[in-house]
Amino acid sequence: MCVEVAGGLLSGSLALLADAGHMVSDAAALGFSWLAIHYGRRPATAQLSYGYKRLEILAAFVNGCALFVIAAWIVIEAIQRFAAPVPVVGKTMLIVALVGLAANIGAFLVLHAGNRENLNLRGAWLHVMGDMLGSAAAIVAAGVILATGWTPIDPLLSIFVAVIILKSAWGIVKSSAHILLEGTPEGMSLADIKADLERHVPEVADAHHIHAWSITGERHLLTLHVHPAPGAPSREVVAAVRRRLTERFNIEHVTVQVEEDACLDASTGEAGQAGKKCH
Repeated sequence: MCVEVAGGLLSGSLALLADAGHMVSDAAALGFSWLAIHYGRRPATAQLSYGYKRLEILAAFVNGCALFVIAAWIVIEAIQRFAAPVPVVGKTMLIVALVGLAANIGAFLVLHAGNRENLNLRGAWLHVMGDMLGSAAAIVAAGVILATGWTPIDPLLSIFVAVIILKSAWGIVKSSAHILLEGTPEGMSLADIKADLERHVPEVADAHHIHAWSITGERHLLTLHVHPAPGAPSREVVAAVRRRLTERFNIEHVTVQVEEDACLDASTGEAGQAGKKCH
């Protein structure tokens, strides 16, 4: 990062400065991601009954927002460069961009070996991938400037990098915000869960009030109400529902409320069948 800042100032290259600016956020993002994973291992407490795992999602959300800010800065600076072109020293730009690319490739390979189902790690990986593309764009721009002297290629490719950063940022912000809003996990259908339980679990006559959400991108939770089949003991109903949800939908943390009578939703007062209160 320091080399690219110095090289960008000496050569006058926006592409290098844009990549260096992206690296500033990467340093913060990687540090934030590491802290989130580190503190996320702490056990749950009375105040934080699910523990600190959600810190990983907060880190991913902040990292995604930071990418938006960086991309906006690059675009604004590039527009100003088009209006008032700045001389660029192609040779210095090329050398520094090659050094930056080597560093980014190293970081990319390290993170690529990690679990990209983890939203926090994926955010860090996208940051470094954006940096790698930024360095590659700077190399191309330097080559064009050395060969032709056409300096507008520098802000032009900077905008290209900004668009790629924005695409990555949108994906990570959208996914992390969905989890923070307690949205149903991606790829999971509550209607499919209801139909599956009623079709494949003999102990269940009816399943309703199903709610699913995530603590992290990999850890899903679910609560539901069930009416048992005639003669099915509550203990067996709960065990069968949990077993099916684990095997079929990979949901291990399940809370089941067994109701002998019709259910009255406490939050709305709407009766599920006959208007009787939950047993």
